[in-house]
Parts: sequence; structure tokens; C-alpha cells
Amino acid sequence: MFADRPQVAVEILRDLMGVDLPSTSLVRQEDRLFNTRPSDDIEPDLGIVLGPPQSPAHAIIVEIQQDKSKDPRQLARYAAAQWLMLRCDVTVLVVCPDRGAAAYYSQPIDTGLTGYRLQAYVLGPDDVPAITDPQEAAAHLELAVMSVMIHGRERKVIEAFATALAETVGDHAPKYSEYACSMSAPEVKLILEEIMASTDWPGHSRFAHQHFGRGHAQGSHETARRIVLYLLDARGIEVPEDVRARVDACTDVDLLMHWTVRASSVQSARDLFDDSDG
Repeated sequence: MFADRPQVAVEILRDLMGVDLPSTSLVRQEDRLFNTRPSDDIEPDLGIVLGPPQSPAHAIIVEIQQDKSKDPRQLARYAAAQWLMLRCDVTVLVVCPDRGAAAYYSQPIDTGLTGYRLQAYVLGPDDVPAITDPQEAAAHLELAVMSVMIHGRERKVIEAFATALAETVGDHAPKYSEYACSMSAPEVKLILEEIMASTDWPGHSRFAHQHFGRGHAQGSHETARRIVLYLLDARGIEVPEDVRARVDACTDVDLLMHWTVRASSVQSARDLFDDSDG
């Protein structure tokens, strides 16, 4: 999403987070492979440059962090390497859907180099509004995607997003729906696919049915099955073949959603089922 429209990073930093950035219509994606010999090659998620190639005015490093796995000092390395290459000021923007990760990367980064202490700008769950107005979602589709990613368990957020996409002209709707699906947690993705594929939903469009439906039932079944097994695997619970086969054979979406809820708390895979499952 940031790569397709680099101006999004500028708008988030300037308009949402109050960062003073140069005023220019020239915003482009920069080569994200930094080489600072004799060190190793380092590659952030995205590099964006404001201003003309001959005299860049400002650079932005965009990182998407789902957890705390990256050493914060790596962000400082990205900024320093970009500064060495472009000789302009550099801002680091970290997008974190997880509150713990957002708090982690919000801390000042001590690099170990005297005088160099980096403060990254972090866009976390508390910084992205829950967009429930379809008109607002349509006007700010990138922010609406992030709202789905972070607040998608609130059904009205996805309903607003679906309505906005139904009214989006051109080829943009599939692209933004894919952003939302790829960035969202499994349970949010399930709600998104169900709403987008439903012909009863006022925001339904021919695109939504074709893109998500695959005949709605098949897509919902497949997604729900994947989520049940994903949750068990993610929690480190061994899934015997007979349990996996039973989940794969199920075509009842309501039952699969019931198993999804149980998958988040059971202690063994067989505890997924109870006497009412039939």
C-alpha cells in the first residue's frame, strides 16, 4: 500500500502525527537496498524520498512490525544508511497493529554511537481511528484499510469499508481489499470475506462477489477451516490427522466459527469438539 502510493507515508506523518516535513509534490519510492561497506547489505520494508532526485529534501523509512522481533537498533541503521546515501534528513515510520509492539518501538533508540539517538514515529492501534462512516472510509481508503487491520473485530468498521469499496470506481477496489485481507488477523479476515461476499449486504458489488465469493459458501468454508487450524498451530497445539480431517470435511460455517472461538482456549486439539457438534 505504501509502495503503490508513497504519499500515504507523508500524509500519516504530516497530517496524523504532526511531523514537520518539506512541502513538495515530488514523492517517490527509493531503492530500499542500503549498502554501507564494509557492513552487510540492509533492507528496510520501504524507502520514500521527498523532492527531486538531484537534491532530495527528506527521506522516510517505512517498517511494518507485527511483533518485537526486530532489534530497534536496526531502525537506526536504516536511517543512518539512508542519510549517508542521500545526505538529507530521515524519518522512520513504524506501523504496528499490536499495542505491545507499538510501545516497544516508541522508545528512544540508543544506538551505542555517542550523540546518535533515534526516535521513530510509531503508528499503533491507538493512533488509527475506528472508521465506521462509509463516506470517510471512501475518502481515506488507506486509513480505512489500517482501520480494518486494527479494529476489524468491530463489525461496523468492516461494513463501512465494504460500502466504500462498492462505491470505488476503477481498478482500485480489488487492490484495497487485498491490502485489508493480507494485513488482518485471521478472525478479522473471516468477517471481511463474509460481509464482502454477501449479496444481502447493501455494500455488495459484482466485484465483491467475484473477488471474495468463489460462490460465497466455498470461500467462507475454506477460510474458516484455515483459521481453526491456524489458531491451533499458532498456539503450539499438536493437531492429530483425525482432527484435521474432521475440520477439513466440515461445511457448516456456523460450526466452524464455533470451533474458531474454542480454538483460542482449548488445551488439546480434540477439546475443539463437544457433544453438541453432532
